[in-house]
Amino acid sequence: MTKEETSIPSGKPKTSPSLLGAAGLVQQFDPIDAARPSKSLFPLRENEPEYALLKDPETQEHNRYGDRIALIDLVDEAVSLNINGVSEVGINPNRNKQHAFHFTADNCIGCHACESACSEKNDLPPHLSFRSVGYVEGGTFPNYTRMNISMACNHCDDPVCLKGCPTRAYTKHEEYGAVIQDPDICFGCGYCTWVCPYNAPQLDPVAGQVEKCNMCVDRLEVGLKPACVSACLGNALNFGVVENTPENRQQIDTRIPGFPDPEITHPNIRFQQTKSMPREVTRTDSMPVKYRRDDKAGHYRPAVDQKAGTARHWNLGRLYSRENPLVLFTLASQAGIGLFVLSFVGALAGVSFLQGAAGSAITATAAFLAAALAAFGLLMSTTHLGKPLRFYRGFNNLRHSPMAREGAGIAAFLAFAGLHWLALMGQSSWLIETLPALANMQPVLGTATAVSGWFAMAGAAVGLYYMMRCYLIKARPFWNHGQTATAFVGASAYLGALVLGAVAVVFAGPASAALEFCAVAMGVGLIIEGLGLWVHARQMFAADHEGGVSHYVQRTTFGYTWMARNALLGLAAVGLVSAPLWLDMAAALPVLVAMALMAILVALVGRALFYILVIPTTMPGAFFWKNKAFEDHARDIGLADMPQVGVAPHAH
Repeated sequence: MTKEETSIPSGKPKTSPSLLGAAGLVQQFDPIDAARPSKSLFPLRENEPEYALLKDPETQEHNRYGDRIALIDLVDEAVSLNINGVSEVGINPNRNKQHAFHFTADNCIGCHACESACSEKNDLPPHLSFRSVGYVEGGTFPNYTRMNISMACNHCDDPVCLKGCPTRAYTKHEEYGAVIQDPDICFGCGYCTWVCPYNAPQLDPVAGQVEKCNMCVDRLEVGLKPACVSACLGNALNFGVVENTPENRQQIDTRIPGFPDPEITHPNIRFQQTKSMPREVTRTDSMPVKYRRDDKAGHYRPAVDQKAGTARHWNLGRLYSRENPLVLFTLASQAGIGLFVLSFVGALAGVSFLQGAAGSAITATAAFLAAALAAFGLLMSTTHLGKPLRFYRGFNNLRHSPMAREGAGIAAFLAFAGLHWLALMGQSSWLIETLPALANMQPVLGTATAVSGWFAMAGAAVGLYYMMRCYLIKARPFWNHGQTATAFVGASAYLGALVLGAVAVVFAGPASAALEFCAVAMGVGLIIEGLGLWVHARQMFAADHEGGVSHYVQRTTFGYTWMARNALLGLAAVGLVSAPLWLDMAAALPVLVAMALMAILVALVGRALFYILVIPTTMPGAFFWKNKAFEDHARDIGLADMPQVGVAPHAH
C-alpha cells in the first residue's frame, strides 16, 4: 500500500476526537494531554486505561539481527500515513522505529479476546481472522501441560510476502515498521500465503483477495496499542519498540514451541515462556506435526507425528484441490516449452524427420501447438486468481517476485513462439502460391524465423526457471528441494516429446526415426523426474521439518496412489528408453501410445500430489479453529454454508 492512502477500519463512533500532533520530536509522549483536532485518525477516549497506551521512553539502536531499529534518519518534518484520508501526523517520537508484539505464553488463557477485538476493529467476515489462537500440549497425567499461542502478522524485517507479491500490494512503512497490504491492489493469487511462514496473510475466497494485520497504525498514531493488545485479558500480549522488554517481563526470545524458524524472515515478535514444558508437545489440529526439544540447539524442532497411523490409502478423490488450475498451468506450459525446444533445436541440429517438406510442416505445427499450450496454461493460471480480470497486475513486481517473472517469461515465450509460427507459415509453399507477394519476403521471413525462435527459447528459459523458483520456498520445505527442478524439467521433456511424436505421426506417419527420437526423449524426461523423486523421498524420510511430515502423508494418506505413480513412471521410463532396442518402431505404435498414456497419467497424478502434500511451517491450530480437517469436513457436509461456523465454502 502506498502512502497516498492507507485505509484502516476504525469503527463508527458518534464522536471522533483524535490526537493529531505537529511534526518533530517531543521528550514526553502523553496522548491524553495532546491536542485534538476535529478530524479523526482514530477515536481516543478521555478515560483510556493506562495499559492501552504506548510506553517506550528509551530504545536501542539495533535489533539482535544487526538491523537499525530507527528505520529512517530523523528529519525536520515527519510524513503522514494519510490514514482514512487524514493528512495529519502523529507525534509519537518513536513512530519511525520498528515496533513489535511481545507475547507471554505463560499468561495466555486462550480466551480469544484478541481475535474478537481484531475482527471487530477490522470488520472481518467470520471466516477470516488476522490474529489466531492455537495451542500445543504434552506430558502425562497429572503433569499434562498446555501452552496457548496467539499469533498475527509479525511485520518482519525481511518480509517475504512483500517480495513474493506480484502485484506490489505490500509496503514496508518507515512508520512503526508496519507491513501493510492493500486488498484493492491484490488480485487474489495467494502467493503471499505460501511464502509467509506464519500464515499471516489471509486469502478470502469470497472476496477474492488477501488481507492481513495492519498493526493498527491508526491507533498507534494516537498513542494507543493495537486492539488485540488492549483487549488481552491475561496480559499476555504487549507492544512497543522492538527489543524493549515490557514492564514485569524478563525475556524477549525469538523462539517458542510451535513457532517457525525466525531466521527465515526476522520477525518482529518476542516471547516469554518460563514455565517448564514437556520434552515433546503435539498439536490438536489435524496437522501430523509435533515439536521435540533439541537440547543442543536449545529450542523445539518440528517432527512427524504419526497420529494417523501407517496404513496406506488411495484417496483419489482428495487429489482435487483449489490448486487444480495450477496443475494444468504448469503441465501445459512445460509441455509447450518442451515441444518448442525439441522441435526448434532438433531442426537446427539436423534431426532427419524435422527436415524437408514434412519436417517444415512438423516444426510449424509444433510452434503453433507450443504457443497454444502456453496460452492455455496462462488461461488456467488466470482462473486460479480471486480477481481474474486483474491479471495484468501480475507484472507489477518484476524486481522481486519470482511469480511476476514467471508470468513475464511464459508470456514472452507465447508471443515469440506465435511469431515464430507466423514466420514459418510465411515460408510454406502453399501460402506463397496463395500470396505471391510473400516470395519477395523470404529473406526477411528467414531472419524473423531465427530471431523469434531464439527469443522464444529465452522466454522459455526464463519462464521455466522462475516457475521453479516460485516453489523454492523456505516456508514449504517439501517444495524447497531440487526435486522441484527435476520434476519441471523432466515434465517439459517427456510431455513435449509426446506432443512432438503425435505431430510427427500425423505428418510423416509412424516413421521409425521420429518415434525413436521422441520415445528416447520421453524416457530421458521420465528418468530425470524419477531420479529427483527417489532422492527427494530418501531425504524427506529422514528430515526433521515439515517436509518430512509431507512425506509421511505421502506414504500413508496417499500411499497406494504414490506407489502406483512411481511404478507407472518406472515402467514407462524403462520401456520408452529401451524401445528402439526391442521394438520394430514402425509397428510399435500401439505400445508407444500405451506408454504415452501412462506418462500423461504420471504427470497429472504427480502434479496433483505435488500441491496436495505440501505442509507449510505454520502455527498450531485447535480442534475446530484453523483445523484443515474440520474445514474440509464442514465443506463436505454443508456446515460451511453457515457463516457462524467460520469456514468459507470453496469459491472455485
